[in-house]
Amino acid sequence: MTKERRRSSWFDAFASATARWAGHAGAFAIAFGIVLFWALCGPIFGFSNTWQLVINTATTVMTFLMVFLIQNTLNRDSMALHLKMDELLRVTSEARDALIGSERLSEREIRELERREEEEAKADQRQDQRLNGEGPSPARASS
Repeated sequence: MTKERRRSSWFDAFASATARWAGHAGAFAIAFGIVLFWALCGPIFGFSNTWQLVINTATTVMTFLMVFLIQNTLNRDSMALHLKMDELLRVTSEARDALIGSERLSEREIRELERREEEEAKADQRQDQRLNGEGPSPARASS
């Protein structure tokens, strides 16, 4: 294993564990406790600028770091989901292979694919209704 791969694996594992932990009720309880402790210390420190700066700095730094950790986890989850979807598209005979890797298309291309999919779904629905005799009959439509 290369040095870069080991570093990446370590960060991925750390980011995943941190994101999982941050999403638990215990993490919220700890954060709430810290904020409550800070608020109760306000009268002791005379609600000074330094007292306010402590919480502002701490929350800003934590938010800044958590953005990168959570984004790393979301990126990997998204890539894994796309791989699974691509595999399902590849092995399903009715699916179109053109949709494999569609996450790499531009927003405009994705919207166009979505529009075509909706049109095809409506056409399929009309075809199913005709086959099941649910739509208006030709005799009634001409009357």
